[in-house]
Amino acid sequence: MSYVAVSALSHPGLLRDKNEDSLVVGPWTLCATVTENPQTLVFPLGTPLVVAVADGLGGHPGGEVASALVVRRLASIGPTLSREDAVRDALDSCNRAVYAAADAKGGDGGSELTMMGTTVAGAVVLPESLLAFNVGDSRVFAAPRGGLRQVSVDDSPRPAPGRRTTSLVTQCLGGTPHYRAVVPHVTAASLSPGDRYLICTDGLTDPVPDDAVDGLLREYDDGRAAFELWKAAIAAGGPDNITLAVVRIADD
Repeated sequence: MSYVAVSALSHPGLLRDKNEDSLVVGPWTLCATVTENPQTLVFPLGTPLVVAVADGLGGHPGGEVASALVVRRLASIGPTLSREDAVRDALDSCNRAVYAAADAKGGDGGSELTMMGTTVAGAVVLPESLLAFNVGDSRVFAAPRGGLRQVSVDDSPRPAPGRRTTSLVTQCLGGTPHYRAVVPHVTAASLSPGDRYLICTDGLTDPVPDDAVDGLLREYDDGRAAFELWKAAIAAGGPDNITLAVVRIADD
C-alpha cells in the first residue's frame, strides 16, 4: 500500500512581529503558529489530499486572517479536488471568500482589513498524479534525484538588475479594494513511489538560493530536510515568515 508522508513547519522568522503564514495538510491546518520542529503526518494514497501554504500579504493588515481563511477552506473542500478544473474553481472560490470576508469586516467598522490578501501554493496528491497550483509567489518544487525543479509559476515581475528576488506580486487572493478575478496556475504531473515535492512560502526561497535548497533536500530525508531548510532560512537572517512542507510518496 502506498502512502503520503508530509513533514511541515511554520515559523515567524527573526524580523517579523507575527506569523501571517498558514498551512494545510489534508484536514489539518496551522495558522499564525510557531513551530521549530517539523510535524510529520502520514496518509494513505487514495482520497485527494491537499497540501498548501498561504502567505498573508505583508504591509496589509489582516494577512493572517486571509491566509487562515484560505487554508481552512481548502481543508474543507480538499477531498473533492480530483481534477484541474476543480482546483481552479476552488481557488476562485477562495478568492471570492477573501473579498467577502474583507467586505464584511469593513462593514463592522474594521475597514483596515478591506485590503487583506494572501498568496497560495500547494498540491493535490491523487493516486497516480499530482496537481500543483499557485496564485502569487509562494512555490511548489519537484525534488527528484536529478535536481530541484520549480513547477509553480511566480506571479511577480522580473527582479531589478543585481537582485535575485522581488517582494512584489502581480496577483493574489484578495489584496485590492474591489474584487479582482485571478487566473490560477495548475499543472498536472504523474506520480510514483519515491517522488518528493517541496511547498513553501518566500520566507524560504528569498533568503536561501535554489541550489542550497536542492543540496539540503538531496542530503536529508523528510523531517530532517524540513528542519535544515528552516535553519538555512534563519541563518540567512530569517527576514520573513517561513512555512514549508516536504511531501513524499512511499510504499510500505
